[in-house]
Amino acid sequence: MNDISSTTPPNTLRQRRPLHTGRPDRCDRVALVLQRGSALGAYQAGVYQAMHEADIMPDWVAGVSIGAINAAIIAGNPPHRRIAQLHAFWDLITERKIWAYTPDGDVFGGQPGFFTPRSTSPWLSFTGAQGATSYYDSSPLKETLNDLVDFSIINDQAIRFAVGAVNVLTGNFIYFDNYEEEIGPEHVMASGALPPALPMIKIGTDHFWDGGIVSNTPLQHLLEQDDSLNKLVFQVDLFSARGALLRDIQDVLARQKDIMYSSRTRYNTDVYRRIQKWKIRLYEALTKVPDEQLTDEERRLRDELAKMPETTILHIIYQQKAYEGHAKDYEFSGTSMREHWQSGYEDTKRTLKRREWLAIPSREVGVLVHDVHREHE
Repeated sequence: MNDISSTTPPNTLRQRRPLHTGRPDRCDRVALVLQRGSALGAYQAGVYQAMHEADIMPDWVAGVSIGAINAAIIAGNPPHRRIAQLHAFWDLITERKIWAYTPDGDVFGGQPGFFTPRSTSPWLSFTGAQGATSYYDSSPLKETLNDLVDFSIINDQAIRFAVGAVNVLTGNFIYFDNYEEEIGPEHVMASGALPPALPMIKIGTDHFWDGGIVSNTPLQHLLEQDDSLNKLVFQVDLFSARGALLRDIQDVLARQKDIMYSSRTRYNTDVYRRIQKWKIRLYEALTKVPDEQLTDEERRLRDELAKMPETTILHIIYQQKAYEGHAKDYEFSGTSMREHWQSGYEDTKRTLKRREWLAIPSREVGVLVHDVHREHE
Protein backbone atom coordinates (compact mmCIF):
# COMPACT_ATOMS: atom_id res chain seq x y z
CA MET A 1 0.00 0.00 0.00
CA ASN A 2 1.03 3.59 -0.58
CA ASP A 3 1.19 4.97 2.95
CA ILE A 4 1.35 8.69 3.71
CA SER A 5 4.34 9.25 5.95
CA SER A 6 3.76 11.23 9.14
CA THR A 7 6.79 13.33 8.16
CA THR A 8 5.18 14.67 4.99
CA PRO A 9 5.24 18.49 5.13
CA PRO A 10 1.69 19.76 5.71
CA ASN A 11 1.81 22.30 2.90
CA THR A 12 2.73 19.76 0.24
CA LEU A 13 0.09 17.33 1.53
CA ARG A 14 -2.65 19.91 1.12
CA GLN A 15 -1.68 20.61 -2.50
CA ARG A 16 -1.18 17.16 -3.94
CA ARG A 17 -3.45 14.18 -4.45
CA PRO A 18 -2.49 11.21 -2.24
CA LEU A 19 -1.30 8.25 -4.25
CA HIS A 20 -3.83 5.62 -3.20
CA THR A 21 -4.98 3.31 -5.95
CA GLY A 22 -8.34 2.45 -4.41
CA ARG A 23 -9.90 5.88 -4.66
CA PRO A 24 -11.96 6.84 -7.73
CA ASP A 25 -10.87 9.14 -10.53
CA ARG A 26 -11.02 12.89 -9.85
CA CYS A 27 -11.13 12.29 -6.09
CA ASP A 28 -8.89 14.74 -4.25
CA ARG A 29 -9.96 13.91 -0.70
CA VAL A 30 -11.30 10.84 1.09
CA ALA A 31 -13.01 11.70 4.37
CA LEU A 32 -14.14 9.39 7.14
CA VAL A 33 -16.79 10.97 9.39
CA LEU A 34 -17.73 9.10 12.55
CA GLN A 35 -20.87 9.60 14.65
CA ARG A 36 -21.32 9.05 18.39
CA GLY A 37 -22.84 5.80 19.61
CA SER A 38 -20.75 4.47 22.52
CA ALA A 39 -20.63 0.67 22.36
CA LEU A 40 -21.84 0.69 18.75
CA GLY A 41 -18.58 2.38 17.77
CA ALA A 42 -16.97 -0.98 16.98
CA TYR A 43 -19.04 -0.85 13.78
CA GLN A 44 -16.91 2.14 12.70
CA ALA A 45 -13.73 0.15 13.24
CA GLY A 46 -15.08 -2.53 10.90
CA VAL A 47 -15.85 0.14 8.30
CA TYR A 48 -12.29 1.43 8.47
CA GLN A 49 -10.85 -2.08 8.16
CA ALA A 50 -12.75 -2.65 4.90
CA MET A 51 -11.58 0.73 3.57
CA HIS A 52 -8.00 -0.08 4.57
CA GLU A 53 -8.05 -3.43 2.79
CA ALA A 54 -9.45 -1.74 -0.34
CA ASP A 55 -6.60 0.82 -0.19
CA ILE A 56 -9.04 3.70 0.21
CA MET A 57 -7.15 5.62 2.86
CA PRO A 58 -8.75 8.70 4.41
CA ASP A 59 -6.83 11.95 4.45
CA TRP A 60 -9.50 13.59 6.62
CA VAL A 61 -10.87 11.89 9.76
CA ALA A 62 -13.41 13.53 12.04
CA GLY A 63 -15.52 12.23 14.89
CA VAL A 64 -17.78 12.93 17.82
CA SER A 65 -17.72 10.98 21.11
CA ILE A 66 -16.78 7.35 20.44
CA GLY A 67 -16.23 8.43 16.84
CA ALA A 68 -13.62 10.89 18.12
CA ILE A 69 -11.75 8.07 19.86
CA ASN A 70 -11.78 5.86 16.76
CA ALA A 71 -10.74 8.87 14.66
CA ALA A 72 -7.80 9.60 16.98
CA ILE A 73 -6.57 6.02 16.78
CA ILE A 74 -6.75 6.10 12.98
CA ALA A 75 -5.15 9.54 12.56
CA GLY A 76 -2.63 8.98 15.36
CA ASN A 77 -0.98 5.87 13.95
CA PRO A 78 0.85 4.97 10.73
CA PRO A 79 -1.43 3.01 8.37
CA HIS A 80 0.13 -0.38 9.10
CA ARG A 81 -0.65 -0.05 12.85
CA ARG A 82 -4.18 1.36 12.75
CA ILE A 83 -6.23 -1.83 12.71
CA ALA A 84 -4.13 -3.44 15.44
CA GLN A 85 -4.54 -0.35 17.62
CA LEU A 86 -8.29 -0.26 17.02
CA HIS A 87 -8.44 -3.92 18.09
CA ALA A 88 -6.37 -3.12 21.17
CA PHE A 89 -8.79 -0.37 22.22
CA TRP A 90 -11.97 -2.37 21.67
CA ASP A 91 -10.58 -5.52 23.25
CA LEU A 92 -9.48 -3.50 26.27
CA ILE A 93 -12.76 -1.72 26.99
CA THR A 94 -14.97 -4.78 26.41
CA GLU A 95 -12.92 -7.30 28.38
CA ARG A 96 -13.77 -7.26 32.06
CA LYS A 97 -13.36 -10.17 34.42
CA ILE A 98 -16.64 -11.25 35.98
CA TRP A 99 -16.47 -13.13 39.27
CA ALA A 100 -19.21 -15.26 40.78
CA TYR A 101 -20.11 -12.51 43.26
CA THR A 102 -19.98 -9.60 40.75
CA PRO A 103 -23.40 -7.96 40.21
CA ASP A 104 -24.60 -7.46 36.65
CA GLY A 105 -24.05 -4.13 34.92
CA ASP A 106 -21.30 -1.53 34.72
CA VAL A 107 -22.12 0.46 37.83
CA PHE A 108 -19.68 -1.49 40.01
CA GLY A 109 -16.82 -1.96 37.57
CA GLY A 110 -17.08 0.57 34.79
CA GLN A 111 -15.18 -0.24 31.59
CA PRO A 112 -11.45 -0.99 31.77
CA GLY A 113 -9.33 1.63 30.06
CA PHE A 114 -12.36 3.91 29.69
CA PHE A 115 -14.13 4.91 32.91
CA THR A 116 -14.51 3.81 36.51
CA PRO A 117 -17.27 4.50 39.07
CA ARG A 118 -16.89 7.45 41.40
CA SER A 119 -16.13 6.70 45.04
CA THR A 120 -19.21 6.53 47.25
CA SER A 121 -17.48 8.69 49.86
CA PRO A 122 -19.81 11.53 50.94
CA TRP A 123 -16.84 13.92 50.77
CA LEU A 124 -16.77 13.53 46.99
CA SER A 125 -20.49 14.22 46.46
CA PHE A 126 -20.65 17.71 47.95
CA THR A 127 -21.82 20.45 45.58
CA GLY A 128 -18.82 21.82 43.71
CA ALA A 129 -16.58 18.82 44.36
CA GLN A 130 -14.95 17.13 41.39
CA GLY A 131 -17.04 14.00 41.82
CA ALA A 132 -20.36 15.80 42.17
CA THR A 133 -21.03 16.35 38.45
CA SER A 134 -20.65 12.85 36.98
CA TYR A 135 -21.24 9.24 37.91
CA TYR A 136 -17.95 7.99 36.48
CA ASP A 137 -14.32 9.06 36.32
CA SER A 138 -12.93 9.10 32.76
CA SER A 139 -9.25 9.48 33.69
CA PRO A 140 -8.47 5.88 32.58
CA LEU A 141 -9.31 6.99 29.04
CA LYS A 142 -6.46 9.51 29.07
CA GLU A 143 -3.95 6.75 29.80
CA THR A 144 -5.48 4.56 27.10
CA LEU A 145 -5.28 7.35 24.51
CA ASN A 146 -1.67 8.06 25.37
CA ASP A 147 -0.88 4.35 24.96
CA LEU A 148 -2.70 3.88 21.64
CA VAL A 149 -2.43 7.27 19.92
CA ASP A 150 0.73 9.08 18.84
CA PHE A 151 -0.43 12.68 19.05
CA SER A 152 2.73 13.87 17.33
CA ILE A 153 1.47 12.17 14.16
CA ILE A 154 -1.86 13.96 14.47
CA ASN A 155 -0.12 17.29 15.02
CA ASP A 156 2.22 16.72 12.07
CA GLN A 157 -0.98 17.03 9.98
CA ALA A 158 -0.37 13.99 7.80
CA ILE A 159 -4.14 13.55 8.05
CA ARG A 160 -6.57 16.32 8.85
CA PHE A 161 -8.24 15.53 12.14
CA ALA A 162 -11.17 17.16 13.92
CA VAL A 163 -13.43 16.32 16.86
CA GLY A 164 -16.55 18.10 18.06
CA ALA A 165 -17.42 19.20 21.60
CA VAL A 166 -19.81 21.58 23.39
CA ASN A 167 -18.79 24.44 25.66
CA VAL A 168 -20.59 23.81 28.96
CA LEU A 169 -21.03 27.50 29.84
CA THR A 170 -21.98 28.94 26.43
CA GLY A 171 -23.65 25.91 24.86
CA ASN A 172 -21.68 26.58 21.67
CA PHE A 173 -20.45 23.71 19.51
CA ILE A 174 -16.75 23.78 18.67
CA TYR A 175 -14.43 21.70 16.51
CA PHE A 176 -10.91 20.96 17.73
CA ASP A 177 -9.02 20.79 14.42
CA ASN A 178 -5.35 19.89 14.03
CA TYR A 179 -5.02 22.49 11.25
CA GLU A 180 -5.96 25.15 13.79
CA GLU A 181 -4.49 24.02 17.12
CA GLU A 182 -2.33 21.36 18.75
CA ILE A 183 -4.37 18.29 19.66
CA GLY A 184 -3.94 16.30 22.86
CA PRO A 185 -5.87 13.54 24.63
CA GLU A 186 -8.01 16.13 26.44
CA HIS A 187 -9.59 17.22 23.14
CA VAL A 188 -10.66 13.66 22.35
CA MET A 189 -11.92 13.16 25.93
CA ALA A 190 -13.92 16.38 25.71
CA SER A 191 -15.67 15.15 22.58
CA GLY A 192 -16.73 12.01 24.43
CA ALA A 193 -17.64 13.52 27.81
CA LEU A 194 -21.34 12.63 27.76
CA PRO A 195 -23.15 13.87 30.89
CA PRO A 196 -24.18 12.88 33.44
CA ALA A 197 -22.13 9.70 33.14
CA LEU A 198 -18.78 11.29 32.31
CA PRO A 199 -17.26 14.52 33.65
CA MET A 200 -16.77 17.72 31.70
CA ILE A 201 -13.20 18.21 30.48
CA LYS A 202 -11.28 21.42 31.06
CA ILE A 203 -9.25 22.80 28.15
CA GLY A 204 -7.61 26.13 28.84
CA THR A 205 -10.14 28.10 30.86
CA ASP A 206 -13.22 26.40 29.36
CA HIS A 207 -15.07 23.18 30.12
CA PHE A 208 -16.52 20.87 27.49
CA TRP A 209 -19.02 18.04 27.08
CA ASP A 210 -19.76 15.47 24.39
CA GLY A 211 -20.40 17.11 21.00
CA GLY A 212 -23.35 14.77 20.43
CA ILE A 213 -25.45 16.95 22.73
CA VAL A 214 -25.70 19.49 19.89
CA SER A 215 -24.73 17.60 16.73
CA ASN A 216 -24.18 13.89 16.53
CA THR A 217 -22.03 14.06 13.42
CA PRO A 218 -19.06 16.25 12.41
CA LEU A 219 -20.12 16.14 8.76
CA GLN A 220 -20.97 19.83 8.84
CA HIS A 221 -17.38 20.81 9.66
CA LEU A 222 -16.12 18.96 6.60
CA LEU A 223 -18.72 20.39 4.24
CA GLU A 224 -18.17 23.96 5.47
CA GLN A 225 -14.55 24.00 4.25
CA ASP A 226 -14.27 26.50 1.42
CA ASP A 227 -12.04 24.58 -0.97
CA SER A 228 -12.13 23.17 -4.48
CA LEU A 229 -11.23 19.57 -3.62
CA ASN A 230 -13.49 16.81 -4.96
CA LYS A 231 -14.54 14.63 -2.03
CA LEU A 232 -15.54 11.05 -1.36
CA VAL A 233 -17.09 11.03 2.12
CA PHE A 234 -17.72 7.93 4.20
CA GLN A 235 -20.34 9.11 6.70
CA VAL A 236 -20.75 6.31 9.26
CA ASP A 237 -23.89 6.59 11.38
CA LEU A 238 -24.72 4.32 14.28
CA PHE A 239 -28.42 5.21 14.47
CA SER A 240 -30.82 4.72 11.59
CA ALA A 241 -33.59 7.13 10.64
CA ARG A 242 -35.47 4.18 9.18
CA GLY A 243 -37.20 1.68 11.43
CA ALA A 244 -40.00 -0.82 11.90
CA LEU A 245 -43.45 -0.28 13.42
CA LEU A 246 -43.29 -0.14 17.22
CA ARG A 247 -44.75 -2.93 19.35
CA ASP A 248 -43.82 -2.12 22.97
CA ILE A 249 -42.25 0.58 25.15
CA GLN A 250 -38.76 -0.79 24.61
CA ASP A 251 -39.26 -0.29 20.87
CA VAL A 252 -40.39 3.25 21.58
CA LEU A 253 -37.25 4.07 23.58
CA ALA A 254 -34.97 2.59 20.93
CA ARG A 255 -36.80 4.34 18.07
CA GLN A 256 -36.73 7.70 19.85
CA LYS A 257 -32.95 7.42 20.20
CA ASP A 258 -32.51 6.47 16.54
CA ILE A 259 -34.52 9.40 15.22
CA MET A 260 -32.98 11.89 17.63
CA TYR A 261 -29.40 10.98 16.76
CA SER A 262 -29.80 10.38 13.03
CA SER A 263 -31.75 13.45 11.96
CA ARG A 264 -28.83 15.89 12.11
CA THR A 265 -26.91 14.00 9.45
CA ARG A 266 -29.77 14.19 6.97
CA TYR A 267 -30.34 17.84 7.76
CA ASN A 268 -26.67 18.74 7.14
CA THR A 269 -26.59 16.75 3.91
CA ASP A 270 -29.82 18.29 2.59
CA VAL A 271 -28.71 21.85 3.41
CA TYR A 272 -25.33 21.32 1.74
CA ARG A 273 -26.96 19.91 -1.36
CA ARG A 274 -29.34 22.87 -1.62
CA ILE A 275 -26.52 25.40 -1.15
CA GLN A 276 -24.40 23.75 -3.83
CA LYS A 277 -27.33 23.77 -6.25
CA TRP A 278 -27.84 27.51 -5.75
CA LYS A 279 -24.13 28.14 -6.18
CA ILE A 280 -24.25 26.37 -9.54
CA ARG A 281 -27.20 28.49 -10.60
CA LEU A 282 -25.44 31.65 -9.48
CA TYR A 283 -22.33 30.71 -11.46
CA GLU A 284 -24.38 30.01 -14.58
CA ALA A 285 -26.09 33.40 -14.22
CA LEU A 286 -22.78 35.23 -13.78
CA THR A 287 -21.27 33.60 -16.87
CA LYS A 288 -24.10 35.03 -18.97
CA VAL A 289 -23.25 38.61 -17.97
CA PRO A 290 -20.60 40.35 -20.11
CA ASP A 291 -17.35 40.67 -18.20
CA GLU A 292 -17.27 44.46 -18.42
CA GLN A 293 -20.65 44.66 -16.71
CA LEU A 294 -19.45 42.77 -13.64
CA THR A 295 -17.84 44.40 -10.63
CA ASP A 296 -14.46 43.19 -9.43
CA GLU A 297 -16.19 41.40 -6.56
CA GLU A 298 -18.63 39.67 -8.93
CA ARG A 299 -15.78 38.54 -11.18
CA ARG A 300 -13.93 37.10 -8.18
CA LEU A 301 -17.09 35.30 -7.11
CA ARG A 302 -17.61 33.89 -10.60
CA ASP A 303 -14.01 32.63 -10.73
CA GLU A 304 -14.36 31.02 -7.27
CA LEU A 305 -17.63 29.33 -8.22
CA ALA A 306 -15.95 27.94 -11.33
CA LYS A 307 -13.81 25.78 -9.02
CA MET A 308 -16.62 24.37 -6.87
CA PRO A 309 -15.93 20.82 -5.70
CA GLU A 310 -17.97 17.75 -6.56
CA THR A 311 -18.86 15.52 -3.62
CA THR A 312 -20.03 11.94 -3.19
CA ILE A 313 -21.33 10.98 0.26
CA LEU A 314 -21.67 7.33 1.18
CA HIS A 315 -24.05 7.31 4.14
CA ILE A 316 -23.26 3.98 5.80
CA ILE A 317 -25.78 3.24 8.55
CA TYR A 318 -25.66 0.57 11.22
CA GLN A 319 -28.81 -1.55 11.11
CA GLN A 320 -30.03 -2.56 14.54
CA LYS A 321 -30.42 -6.26 15.17
CA ALA A 322 -33.92 -7.50 15.95
CA TYR A 323 -32.93 -8.50 19.49
CA GLU A 324 -31.25 -5.16 20.34
CA GLY A 325 -33.15 -2.65 22.44
CA HIS A 326 -32.67 0.93 23.53
CA ALA A 327 -29.58 -0.07 25.57
CA LYS A 328 -27.66 -1.11 22.45
CA ASP A 329 -25.26 1.85 22.67
CA TYR A 330 -24.06 1.08 26.19
CA GLU A 331 -23.90 -2.71 26.05
CA PHE A 332 -20.11 -3.11 26.18
CA SER A 333 -19.78 -6.88 25.92
CA GLY A 334 -17.05 -8.54 23.91
CA THR A 335 -19.63 -10.53 21.99
CA SER A 336 -21.54 -7.42 20.92
CA MET A 337 -18.32 -5.62 20.05
CA ARG A 338 -17.18 -8.38 17.71
CA GLU A 339 -20.62 -8.56 16.12
CA HIS A 340 -20.73 -4.81 15.51
CA TRP A 341 -17.20 -4.79 14.10
CA GLN A 342 -18.03 -7.61 11.70
CA SER A 343 -21.22 -5.87 10.59
CA GLY A 344 -19.32 -2.69 9.73
CA TYR A 345 -16.70 -4.67 7.86
CA GLU A 346 -19.21 -6.67 5.81
CA ASP A 347 -21.48 -3.70 5.07
CA THR A 348 -18.55 -1.67 3.78
CA LYS A 349 -17.03 -4.48 1.73
CA ARG A 350 -20.42 -4.93 0.08
CA THR A 351 -20.64 -1.21 -0.58
CA LEU A 352 -17.15 -0.97 -2.07
CA LYS A 353 -18.06 -3.60 -4.67
CA ARG A 354 -20.46 -1.03 -6.11
CA ARG A 355 -17.75 1.03 -7.78
CA GLU A 356 -20.35 3.27 -9.41
CA TRP A 357 -21.32 4.48 -5.92
CA LEU A 358 -17.78 5.74 -5.35
CA ALA A 359 -17.67 7.87 -8.49
CA ILE A 360 -17.33 11.63 -8.18
CA PRO A 361 -20.42 13.27 -9.73
CA SER A 362 -20.44 15.67 -12.64
CA ARG A 363 -20.47 19.40 -12.03
CA GLU A 364 -24.14 19.55 -13.03
CA VAL A 365 -25.02 17.14 -10.20
CA GLY A 366 -22.57 18.64 -7.70
CA VAL A 367 -23.48 16.50 -4.68
CA LEU A 368 -24.44 12.84 -4.80
CA VAL A 369 -25.64 10.99 -1.68
CA HIS A 370 -26.02 7.20 -1.41
CA ASP A 371 -27.92 5.87 1.59
CA VAL A 372 -26.30 2.49 2.17
CA HIS A 373 -28.43 -0.19 3.82
CA ARG A 374 -28.24 -3.92 3.86
CA GLU A 375 -29.33 -5.42 0.58
CA HIS A 376 -32.05 -7.54 2.20
CA GLU A 377 -33.85 -4.49 3.55
